[in-house]
Amino acid sequence: MDKNSITQKYINDLAYKIVGCAIEVHKNLGPGLLESIYEKCLLEELKEKKLIYNSQVQIPLIYKNKSLECNLILDIIVEDLIIVELKAVETIIPVHKAQLLTYLKLTNKPKELLINFNCENITNSLVSLVTEDFSVLPKE
Repeated sequence: MDKNSITQKYINDLAYKIVGCAIEVHKNLGPGLLESIYEKCLLEELKEKKLIYNSQVQIPLIYKNKSLECNLILDIIVEDLIIVELKAVETIIPVHKAQLLTYLKLTNKPKELLINFNCENITNSLVSLVTEDFSVLPKE
């Protein structure tokens, strides 16, 4: 998709598809497994939906305009727009949300989803954050 035609609606529709894929994985597996298992299954669902993704994406760390010899590793980036961070934890804690904000800041992506598979209901535990860049995109 042309970067100039990206809208808030497009990104939100994409996020809706991603969450639908996560719900399908959760429905089939339930809670209690390792994050890596959920990731493999989620990637399979994304592939079935013909969504373009990259997993275990290494992001170079730039600190004070210097590239340092270490990389951040993001779980999944879908359509080069939405970061998907996966967890399989009992409770989402504030540091998990802080991590999302940091990833958004360092990558300049407009939206991020934190999906916790160790729960009863994916949508109830879902954390979705957007950036300032998202807010200035056209709505439709």
